[in-house]
Amino acid sequence: MAQKRDYYEVLGVSKGASEDEIKKAYRKIAIKYHPDRNPGDKDAEEKFKEAAEAYDVLHDPQKRQQYDQFGFDGPMGGGFGGFGGASMNMDDIFSMFGDIFGGHGFGGFGGGSRRPQQHRGSDLRLKVRLTLEEINQGVTKKFKVRKDIPCQHCHGTGAEAGSGNEQCPTCHGSGVITHTTQSIFGMMQTQGICPTCGGEGVVIKNKCHECGGEGVVKGEEVVEIKIPAGVAEGMVVNVPGKGNAGRRNGINGDIQVFIEEEKNESFIRDGNDLIYNLLLDFPTAALGGEIEIPTIEGNKLRVKIENGTQPGKTLRLRGKGLPAVQGYGSGKGDLVVNISVYIPKTLSREEKEAVERFKNSDNFKGDKQTKETIFQRFKNYFN
Repeated sequence: MAQKRDYYEVLGVSKGASEDEIKKAYRKIAIKYHPDRNPGDKDAEEKFKEAAEAYDVLHDPQKRQQYDQFGFDGPMGGGFGGFGGASMNMDDIFSMFGDIFGGHGFGGFGGGSRRPQQHRGSDLRLKVRLTLEEINQGVTKKFKVRKDIPCQHCHGTGAEAGSGNEQCPTCHGSGVITHTTQSIFGMMQTQGICPTCGGEGVVIKNKCHECGGEGVVKGEEVVEIKIPAGVAEGMVVNVPGKGNAGRRNGINGDIQVFIEEEKNESFIRDGNDLIYNLLLDFPTAALGGEIEIPTIEGNKLRVKIENGTQPGKTLRLRGKGLPAVQGYGSGKGDLVVNISVYIPKTLSREEKEAVERFKNSDNFKGDKQTKETIFQRFKNYFN
């Protein structure tokens, strides 16, 4: 790590230099090595930071006295002011040392002590109802949204054609105002956003007659929103940059899309699984056979039913459910088939006679194992 240079040497002033001499020396160096004048020059950036650290110490009487007495090993050591030399944050430099430029610009670099403030438009909220079929595939929806849009007359600047901005007379371009109050600890200074310019440092000379200087007007826009596959009730899909336009060519807000699901006549959703309730006729349950099961894609699957299939049995068809939404898992869920057996409420005379013939058969009464299984199912259900 390079050894720190003496702060007086950094600014090129003597140890007896006045506060005004220190301020002028710093201004000269800061303008010379300003990042806007030396884009991509790391050496210039380090010298810019080094000068800022030196000024932070030498313009403060208490810090300067400690530095003169103890040097870098003083009670505030490790980089006076807590900046730590080359690790200084550029925004901190701009915000803390702009006072030396008197609010009249920073050597032609546009404000000196602060970065231009960009207004951000507010977010919008939409609700969208989706079918399970749309959720399975993903879908693109179009909405006509009423929102703030850039003013076409002034192209979002807020100013009439040929009229520019001028320095704010209240904050002199700094975007902040300083309040000085007397407290038990002495005079205290606090900074706040300038109420005249809203922190921008400039005011519009001649405001646009269409938007009143805001740069935005009420309008409509058709917004195309892509909903990914696998979303669920209550999820929010964020669409960046499609919300309200920011004032004076600021940053657009977002649209937050809240997902709602429509009920499906065939399937019940359970996470990424789909549940289908299958009602078998008694002969198929007893004798077995093949049946067709609908899928969320719209086609049919042929499924084999074993003879002697009992009510309450489930079949699990792997990978026939809904996809996991991107970022919340992978793959697809299953299609779970719950089997019930239909028992007719009324029978013809011939049907009754046929059932009566089997009534006393032990095979139709069910064996002990089957009865125990049914009993356990009921027990688990009510527990």
